[in-house]
Amino acid sequence: MVDDPYVFGQIAAANAISDVYAMGGTPVFALNLLCFPNCLGLEVAGEILRGGADKAMEAGCTIAGGHSITDEEPKYGMCVTGTVHPKAILANNTAREGDVLVMTKALGTGILTTAFKGEMITEAELQPAIDAMRTLNRYGAEAAKGLRIHACTDITGFGLAGHLCEMAEGSGLTAAVRGDRIPILPKVVEMARMGLIPGGMYRNRKHFGDRLDLSGVPVELADIMLDPQTSGGLLFAVDELDAQELLRRLRDSGVPAAEIGVLSAFDGVYIRAE
Repeated sequence: MVDDPYVFGQIAAANAISDVYAMGGTPVFALNLLCFPNCLGLEVAGEILRGGADKAMEAGCTIAGGHSITDEEPKYGMCVTGTVHPKAILANNTAREGDVLVMTKALGTGILTTAFKGEMITEAELQPAIDAMRTLNRYGAEAAKGLRIHACTDITGFGLAGHLCEMAEGSGLTAAVRGDRIPILPKVVEMARMGLIPGGMYRNRKHFGDRLDLSGVPVELADIMLDPQTSGGLLFAVDELDAQELLRRLRDSGVPAAEIGVLSAFDGVYIRAE
């Protein structure tokens, strides 16, 4: 995703820790998992691990050890353990009719990293995506504490549309999404119109197929909704009575929150975007 090994480590750690936040939990400890080629110097491995350690420290999560093996290309991640009260666990299939959909990060990291690899954008133009990917979902999760959050997921490889489809399908509902309210990173729409789309988007479109009706939005926005994200934001299904309080808390915490739609009775597809 990025060339800087320290930033690489930060993004990988934020991505790994995110699953705990998405379930309403608090990360407690993690094990490092590192695959590393002999052709790179140990100082590169050190920077990757330093990036992960700094992000874990920010999350209040102790790194308790880890494993490393030789591999042809560098790979890094974490096995994260967290705690949550059994009655406070958030699932992705327990949304209720009338819930408001709130997301906490702008979309487009897959498209921007693809464009950067194709030398169509500069490193400065990629920076907003890097900043988003290495931002912990801790702040969004903490803002939601004590509110009536009925379901939650983090937006990763299936993109917004894929993860929202899983939420709506698991809950037996339809998500009515307002395309004009979806937050999008700078340059993403332009790159999408040029066709700079990662292969994962096409796989997502094929996998979710006719469970989605994205015909009500421009083609480039449909592509962005299916763009696979790395370390994407949280997507909450929140009781309509708490939706504005959640948005206020998120924005007061510096989280770029957006209300993007509502969940309603199932009408034949799991997402209807317009």
